[in-house]
Amino acid sequence: MKKLMIGLGALAFVWAVQAEAAEVTWQKDIKPIFEKQCAGCHGKDSPEHGEFSKDKKKWTDKNIGMRLDTYSHLIAHVGWPDAGALMRRLDDGSGKADKKAGNMYEHLGANEAERSANLNTFKAWVGNWNLKRGKDVTKEELNFLKVKY
Repeated sequence: MKKLMIGLGALAFVWAVQAEAAEVTWQKDIKPIFEKQCAGCHGKDSPEHGEFSKDKKKWTDKNIGMRLDTYSHLIAHVGWPDAGALMRRLDDGSGKADKKAGNMYEHLGANEAERSANLNTFKAWVGNWNLKRGKDVTKEELNFLKVKY
């Protein structure tokens, strides 16, 4: 019985270590994807949200999006105040009736396999992947966001 308990304890430890290692974080997982796939248009030289919103066409005509290169910039478009914006733009459309992908999905990778893998990493990081607009997202839904640093 003692050997069984030690074996179960060791197994639980291994599972805990694997779960910790598998946890998706901004620093370890999202930031490298962002730097490779997104920073060219959404990097540190991009305008802040307010400045971008004043004249979106001016910026998008130059292939420049709003600044999203830091954890705090990015999570504003996952949770509050612009809940769901990141998810709607990166989504592949597979869960929608019209199957239309978000306007940034194509930039998640050079091919479908890379885009799909990167999307799955973003989904794991967010936790509660929700395509609702900010005003329609409930407090309970926001509570289920992961977005670990």
